[in-house]
Amino acid sequence: MDLSTLTNTPGARKSRKRVGRGPASGHGKTSGKGHKGQKARKGHKHKLGFEGGQMPLVRRLPKRGFKNPNRIPWQTVNIKSLNRFEDGSQVTALELLQVGLIRANRGGVKILGFGDLDKKLTVTAGAFSASAKAKIEAAGGIAVVAGDTRSSDT
Repeated sequence: MDLSTLTNTPGARKSRKRVGRGPASGHGKTSGKGHKGQKARKGHKHKLGFEGGQMPLVRRLPKRGFKNPNRIPWQTVNIKSLNRFEDGSQVTALELLQVGLIRANRGGVKILGFGDLDKKLTVTAGAFSASAKAKIEAAGGIAVVAGDTRSSDT
């Protein structure tokens, strides 16, 4: 095989539809847009959810409750995931980010108590569940509640 014998798989490269090139082309006159109407006009654009002037679905449905626009969700990490750190090490949000247990810019960190901890760690996080704090201290470690770690630049 050499480069001069290479060809595309049939159907892999499709030529674009050329519209407005006369009646013989099959895409002449109205260029596949039909006769008149909103979608036949030039610059045809409308907003997502636009229903042609009809009251949109999102405005027809009743609104219930309150959703806080400034809510910053917690990122949760289970105790069993902390076993990957060395015995006696400091575990902060930065270390959790580096090993891929949390994502950047996603709110504060809360440690949950699922699983067991075999190592003595000093864990600094925004919040701990009661069982997580008990397991860290039972393993000889320290659970440090940081100030408000739920800032937007974490």
